[in-house]
Amino acid sequence: MRPEEFHFLLSPDGQAALAELAAAPPAPDSHMAVAARWRERLGPERAQAALETALLRQRAAGKFARAAEMFFTRDGLEQATAEPVAAHRAARFAAAGARTVADLGCGIGGDALALAAAGVAVAGVDRDLVRLMMAAANADAYGLAERFLPIQADLRHLPPLPAEAFFFDPARRAGGGARGAPSRRLHSVADYQPPLSLIDAWRPVVPRGAVKVSPGIDYAELPPGVEAEFVSLGGEVKEAVLWYGELRTAARRATLLPGGHTLSGDNDEVAPVAAPQAYLYEPDGAVIRAHLVGLLAGQLEAALIDPQIAYLTADALRPTPFARAYAIDDAFPFQLKRLRAYLRQRGVGQVTIKKRGSPLEPDALRQALRLRGDNEAVLFLTQVAGRHTVLIGARFQGPGSREE
Repeated sequence: MRPEEFHFLLSPDGQAALAELAAAPPAPDSHMAVAARWRERLGPERAQAALETALLRQRAAGKFARAAEMFFTRDGLEQATAEPVAAHRAARFAAAGARTVADLGCGIGGDALALAAAGVAVAGVDRDLVRLMMAAANADAYGLAERFLPIQADLRHLPPLPAEAFFFDPARRAGGGARGAPSRRLHSVADYQPPLSLIDAWRPVVPRGAVKVSPGIDYAELPPGVEAEFVSLGGEVKEAVLWYGELRTAARRATLLPGGHTLSGDNDEVAPVAAPQAYLYEPDGAVIRAHLVGLLAGQLEAALIDPQIAYLTADALRPTPFARAYAIDDAFPFQLKRLRAYLRQRGVGQVTIKKRGSPLEPDALRQALRLRGDNEAVLFLTQVAGRHTVLIGARFQGPGSREE
């Protein structure tokens, strides 16, 4: 989308077109015909901008409360932080007393909105004019325009701004484009656009800040002296953030949203190893990525079932928000014939299959089991003491379960 098309979307005619599309969105089977009619009414460029905006607003509903009033690009929406995650991060800036934050690579403004809502004045920097215009319009949609200052600039050539903190969100994908070509994920921080090293010039002037990185970041690439926080939302790991300067509070942290539960530690703790016991804990992915499974094991008085597998086991159940708990009925070395007979004897006709450290494919195993019956079970395909093992159990819903 060019600035000309975006200006049209902001005009009364553009707003009317978006309202009409929102009231009667094109269905998949009628999209081509609807698009043809809109091209005839508005011209190809304006019609494409309106149709694309209507589609992206629908997709954004899961990320933004006011998605129906906002503007997006495809990659901007894909990389935008979900509101609960952005609000959590913004609250940390605000609690540290940061009154002005430079949002480096602000995109369509997801994090800038959360910072402004937390009472912070935000200077949003992006080299793409359309994304920057969208960020300003989105701030206006939230009634936060007075706290957002858009700055069009290339971060590679922009000197540090006089802000009290920075937030850097580099692009972690490359390729793709307007024609729908798939983008590829960038794994190394040196390949980010711009690279993580960009903040080396900022930190002498603005020492505290945060950088959004991939949750799959290689620990060998973590800069010294930072806090690595891994954030999950609804049980799914969404992102990692590196905290610098006074904003750093620990070496590693796992944060679980929407509950706001947090687990932090400074040193790797080695958990003991034991055979499966009465209960199995499946740690949240943020705990695993933060390398805090050993710390959690100590809190639960639990042990690993295998040195290389992030499942914990214990005889007694202790309440924790950081893991799902399962009652374990049995465990034995994996053998298809034995497992099939075991489940049939107990009338198990439906299974949830989880795997960690196993080469087996759950869908193929489910078909091979040929189950019959009304009962349910959870199967864990994993390793115990280096041996392929199946654990059979059920989600624990009583006191101590994660869902409480």
